[in-house]
Amino acid sequence: MIRVANAPCSWGVLEFESKVDSPTYTRVLDEISASGYVGTELGDWGFMPTDPERLHDEIARRDLALLAAFVTTRLADPKSYDESRRRAVATAQLLAAVSGSVNVRRKAEATGDRSPFIVLSDEPAADPVRARHAGRIQPSQALSEQQWDIAARGVERLAQTVRDETGLRTVFHHHCAAFVETPQEVEALMQRTDESLVGLCLDSGHITYAGGSPIDLLDRYGTRTWHVHFKDCEPAVAARARSENWDYQTAIRHGVFCELGKGAVDFPALLEALRQRGYAGWIVVEQDVLPSMGSPLESARRNRDYLRTLGL
Repeated sequence: MIRVANAPCSWGVLEFESKVDSPTYTRVLDEISASGYVGTELGDWGFMPTDPERLHDEIARRDLALLAAFVTTRLADPKSYDESRRRAVATAQLLAAVSGSVNVRRKAEATGDRSPFIVLSDEPAADPVRARHAGRIQPSQALSEQQWDIAARGVERLAQTVRDETGLRTVFHHHCAAFVETPQEVEALMQRTDESLVGLCLDSGHITYAGGSPIDLLDRYGTRTWHVHFKDCEPAVAARARSENWDYQTAIRHGVFCELGKGAVDFPALLEALRQRGYAGWIVVEQDVLPSMGSPLESARRNRDYLRTLGL
């Protein structure tokens, strides 16, 4: 059975943004629970407690599940890979400890329980060209063939190390303002990586803003779609962003990622496609906003209500 979660980014806790104006983790967890979700992702390292016992208590007393954590690397900079791998392992160890097992994967295989994921991404907005051209990336702005080969090996090594040391699996998150944004870039990474080692975190809003289709992505990589983010994309804002050459942050500030059901993503069709494939993982609602922007609790409630109309 599919379960529905939300994530700190819906409250303005974004990996490329200052945390000065971000809400506290206690507020985020309280409001995720109050708005009807049953799970959360970790958010940036240090946003929530990193002591396993304390984090377990915070998650458990709100009757939530901790299902994934976002970790970044810089695909264009191989020197970043070692630090990203260390951070991924530390994050996975925290997830595994909070989930109550040193080797969550083996427990999951034995009991059928879901185990958390490392959600790996190229670091959004780290490259100024990609940040300026998010939503309208050209082939000339992509990695070279040699860079792709090096990046794929780096991603595989990180996923292998995480699995060997913690038992957790890794999914790669395609992300606007990063080096895996367009459908062609997703394909470039997927075709170079081991399908048993690196899964896909399918994000409906990011692939839509990037000019692709989440259903097409699911059709192509259904067996590798281990984790799903439901995010919408407001087509008028996206069109204006492209015509006025907005950078990624400006597009977010203008609401390019809107409430579910108010944008271009066909969620009924996407959900039906997931069900036809027997998807039984998490759907994580994300509505990226900048800190202090919008009304996160009210939006979270409306997003949850919308999903109930779809039978979730």
